[in-house]
Formats: sequence, C-alpha cells, structure tokens
Amino acid sequence: TDPFEAAEFISHNKVDLLFLDMHMPDISGVDWLKANPMSCPVIFTTAYPQYALAGFDLNAVDFLLKPVKYERFAAAIHKAEKTINLSRIENKSDFFFVKSEYQLVKIFAGDILFIESLDDYLKIHHGLKRPTLTLMTMKKMLDQLPQEQFIRVHRSYTVQLSKIESVKNRKIKIGEHQIPIGDIYAESFLSRMKDQEKSA
Repeated sequence: TDPFEAAEFISHNKVDLLFLDMHMPDISGVDWLKANPMSCPVIFTTAYPQYALAGFDLNAVDFLLKPVKYERFAAAIHKAEKTINLSRIENKSDFFFVKSEYQLVKIFAGDILFIESLDDYLKIHHGLKRPTLTLMTMKKMLDQLPQEQFIRVHRSYTVQLSKIESVKNRKIKIGEHQIPIGDIYAESFLSRMKDQEKSA
C-alpha cells in the first residue's frame, strides 16, 4: 500500500520474490522498479493488459492480469521458483550489479579487496582506482557474495580471504589498508584462517 515504505524495507531486508502492481499511490510500478532495481524476481500484476510489455522490458518473471485465476498464479510461482534456484547458483558466480551514482555498476567478486560500511552505505574497495559507494546494508551484500571467499571481520568490514596479506595485533593488512578485527568476529575469523592454513 506504500511503495516508498516498501523500498525502504527492501533496502534493509532480504526479499525472495516481489509482487508489484502497475498502479500504486504516487508512482507506477514501472517507475518504482526503475528507481529500485531488484536482485530478486519480480511478478507484475495489473488489470490492464497493455502494460504487459513494459513489465517484460524490465525483466519481470511474469505478468498476472487481474482478476488472477489460481492456476495462472500457481504457474507464475513455479516460474519464480525456477528463477530463484538459478539465481542462488548465479549469485556465487564472478559478478553482480550495484546502484551507484544513478547507474548500475558491475562488480567482479574476485576484484573486491574489502567492503566498508558507512551508516546506510557500503564502500566497495576493489581493483579499480576509486571505491564504489552504494546504498545497501552489509547483510544484503553478504547474501550476494560467495560465502567461501568472504568473511565479516568487524561490524563495519567484510574482507576477501584471498586478499589478506598478513594479520597482526588484531588487524588485517590488505594493500595499504589496516582493517580491525572486531571482538565478536575474532573467533570465527581465526577459525576460518586455521581452515585456510590446513588446506594450503
């Protein structure tokens, strides 16, 4: 009932599937999705069939015409499930997109050195000359990253294990950066490092 409240919720929580109406208070579903690119599947709903093309242009999984019959709804859910399962595999691949400076920026997971949390924003330090700043929570970012490659070491930092150069006095050295290890993350980090040492 409130598209702006929905956008705020989605920016801080993991969402598996979004049903999006074409007609909402103050904004259309198309404009809302353009302003809030989603990593999860989207199913559009509307009473107007002429909007179907706009929905598919935005890579919607399906388009449900009101009144929605149960059989048609079930078929859309089945398509969404297949998309979600495929996405879980692809999310472990080598890149993803984030919104930064009014555009979508491709980030290669293998290039990431570490990720820094700045209030509601994340600063992604990677192989490019300048970090990428994006409006996202650390939790949502971690859901997109290959868990075997990354580990959270502090409330404000997540690092890529393969980029760690050394660890000393509860600080991780990556390039010119010294990243602190938080108290509540120290035990899990040291355990992962021991696992890495055994497999080396």
